[in-house]
Amino acid sequence: MKKVIVISGGSDGLGKTIAKRLSYKNTVIILSPTKQKLEKAAKEIGCEFEVCDVSEYSQVEKAIEAIIKKHKRIDCVINNAGLWIQGELDENNPDDIKKVIEVNTTGVIFLSKAIIPQMKKQKNGLIINIDSYAGLVAKAERTVYNASKWAITGFSKSLQPELAKYNIGVTCIYPGMMVTEMFEKMGIHKDMKKGVETDEVAKTIEFILSFDNPVLFPDIGIKHIEN
Repeated sequence: MKKVIVISGGSDGLGKTIAKRLSYKNTVIILSPTKQKLEKAAKEIGCEFEVCDVSEYSQVEKAIEAIIKKHKRIDCVINNAGLWIQGELDENNPDDIKKVIEVNTTGVIFLSKAIIPQMKKQKNGLIINIDSYAGLVAKAERTVYNASKWAITGFSKSLQPELAKYNIGVTCIYPGMMVTEMFEKMGIHKDMKKGVETDEVAKTIEFILSFDNPVLFPDIGIKHIEN
C-alpha cells in the first residue's frame, strides 16, 4: 500500500531529492512557503504540494488538515526545511538569527505537533527529522546554527520514548555537509567537492520506510565532512 508522506522544504535541495526518490511508490506532498517554486517542483516530480511556512503554526495546521481531509492518513513526515547561518555571534543579524531558529527548530516542533494526533489515531506513523552533524558537535562561528540543531537532537531523543508506546517512530538523521544550495542562498561560497550527495540521504530514508515497524531506527549518522 502506498504511504502518504509529507516533506517540508520540498521544493529544492535535499527535500526535492527525497520527494523524487519516494514519489514512485508513495503519495508525496511537499511543503514550502513559495507557491511558484512548489508548483514547478511538484510538476517535475509528479507529487502534490501545500503552501506552508513551517514557522507559522496556523499555516502548518491548515496544510495538515487539508492533507488528512484528502488522504485520510499520514504515514510519515520528514522535517527537512532548514536555513544556514555562520559567523561570530555578535556579527549575526538579529533577524537572521530569529528566522534560523524559527525554521530549523520551531518549524520541526510545529509540524510534528500538528501531525501527531493523526498518527495516534492511526496507531502508526514515522517522524524523520533531518538534523545535522552540527547537532552533535560544537564549533566556533556556528553558534546559532548549531544551537538550532542541538535543539532538534534533544527534541528527537525526548520524543522517541514519548511516542513509542503509540507505535510512532522518531528517527533523527545526522548528515555532514551536503551538496545543496543552502550556503549559496546565504551568499556563502563553499567547496562542495567532499560533500555528501543528497541522494545518499534519500536512499537511507527509502530504506527506513521499507520496514513496517516505525520504531526500528532511532538515530542514523551519515558520513561527516568538516564544513
